[in-house]
Amino acid sequence: MGESSGSVFIDVERNSFGGEEYIIQTRHGPVSVDVFGDQEKTALITYPDVALNHMSCFQGLFFGPETTSLLLHNFCIYNINPPGHELGAAPISQDFPVPSVDELADQVAEVLDFFGLGPVMCLGVTAGAYVLTIFAIKYRKRVLGLLLVSPLCKAPSWTEWFYNKVMFNLLYYYGMCGLIKECLLQRYFSKEVRGSGQARESDTVQVCREFLNERQSTNVCRFLQSINRRHDITEGLKQLQCRTLIIVGENSLFHSEAIHMSSRLNRRYCAFVEVKDCGSLVTEEQPHAMLIPMEYFFTWYGIFRPCQFIGSPRSPLSPLCISPELLSPESMGVKLKPIKTKASV
Repeated sequence: MGESSGSVFIDVERNSFGGEEYIIQTRHGPVSVDVFGDQEKTALITYPDVALNHMSCFQGLFFGPETTSLLLHNFCIYNINPPGHELGAAPISQDFPVPSVDELADQVAEVLDFFGLGPVMCLGVTAGAYVLTIFAIKYRKRVLGLLLVSPLCKAPSWTEWFYNKVMFNLLYYYGMCGLIKECLLQRYFSKEVRGSGQARESDTVQVCREFLNERQSTNVCRFLQSINRRHDITEGLKQLQCRTLIIVGENSLFHSEAIHMSSRLNRRYCAFVEVKDCGSLVTEEQPHAMLIPMEYFFTWYGIFRPCQFIGSPRSPLSPLCISPELLSPESMGVKLKPIKTKASV
């Protein structure tokens, strides 16, 4: 296991979900990393959205039998939690400055240094997708590919900035109150699963609500501040040297931003997938809809799903749910000509 001069090992323990949790001290403060799988395999780095950690953001994706066979069979998964978002986290002292988005990306690089990792695959959701995109721009040779779910790439609009500011003030004065949880659930999920009137909210939303109860409001404030101060990285997208898969829910609050991002990437190296009747948190609301696009994406890297799972009986995904770009001759389908990439694998 590698260790750089900027990363100091503090503690490691087996968590209740079968992986190991590492607390790594970086130049910008400690960060929790949960590791699942054989560390000899290719690394898959994950980063969640605001107020979420690896369990509340990726549980549905990683614990599904089909996606488990694809991901855990081929990767060792390193779940990086935003500072203070891990299970049982204590409030971060106000003496520590709030990290910028660039410093959060530098933390990711220090995590890779600590574990001695080579080029990695990255999977991020919304705010986490933004952090990993910055990481891919700044550390181009360290990224094999990007899987971005409902990603951000522009600076906040005035509407989003004001909305986040209101949430910040509510968190600061009232903690993780009911109104804040409703605002966050609206950010993550479509109206259909959140429930309304006589329709009850789905089990997925109820579980997420319980996870939100465990968050330290001051720590959520800090991550929200970092993301609300983000800058436009549209021009930086031209520097990416890896293939990118963008997946966004049809009803995501960030749908237009995902379209904007995909339009700025070379279509020969990027595919855009829209999931019908879904919000931003596709990894939890419709994780089965990510299976086929990920299989197409990973095929170029020689990564396949074990043959014991043939098809996905639970999945409503059909070719109509996959964007034309994914199935076009310029993209990465198994039955089509593999695309070229500037990344060295």
